[in-house]
Amino acid sequence: GGLEPALQGGMSPAEVRRFLVARLRTSAAVEAGIAVVTRHAVCTETGAALVARFDEIEDHWAARTPGPAQRDASRLLARGYLRLARNLWPSPVLDALAVRNPGPSRGLVVGAIAALTGIAAIDTARMVLYEEAQAIVAAYLKLHPTDPATGSMWALEACAHLEPLLTHLATLTDPATVPATGGPQTEMWAEAHASASERLFRA
Repeated sequence: GGLEPALQGGMSPAEVRRFLVARLRTSAAVEAGIAVVTRHAVCTETGAALVARFDEIEDHWAARTPGPAQRDASRLLARGYLRLARNLWPSPVLDALAVRNPGPSRGLVVGAIAALTGIAAIDTARMVLYEEAQAIVAAYLKLHPTDPATGSMWALEACAHLEPLLTHLATLTDPATVPATGGPQTEMWAEAHASASERLFRA
């Protein structure tokens, strides 16, 4: 979730709760919106039209995720999800995602899985935001050990803070309407982290 580069970049550990909310409002909201739009596309389109829609959705994701390090991190996560999903729910949709070059983003893969498994749009968005929050908390517990219950509380607080946004995200069908809330500072931290010689996590 970008926590390690933030701490290496000078953010105080005391600011982790604010960092959680900021990440959910920016990069995680973008990927949640991409997931919801992808879910809609898989539910309503097929064949070449769907592949073309994937291209359009990924273009919008890339425009909202300018840093190579964060793009690489999203694609790395997506590769793992896709490998698992293709074993659990074999589908031509997932096969089409697997042959994309470069690989698909996390939002594209999560949205396709949501469509294939019948996950509602609002729960798709909620899943992306919660995953981001728990990833940050898990990283914090390794970097600054504390009571895991405290970390869980932080994640739940951050997700509750974003609950009003979920109602909006769940209505998205056009990739052009996905939030374009960027985080230039977190992008810069992630780029510096990508070439760091000592690190525990990928950005």
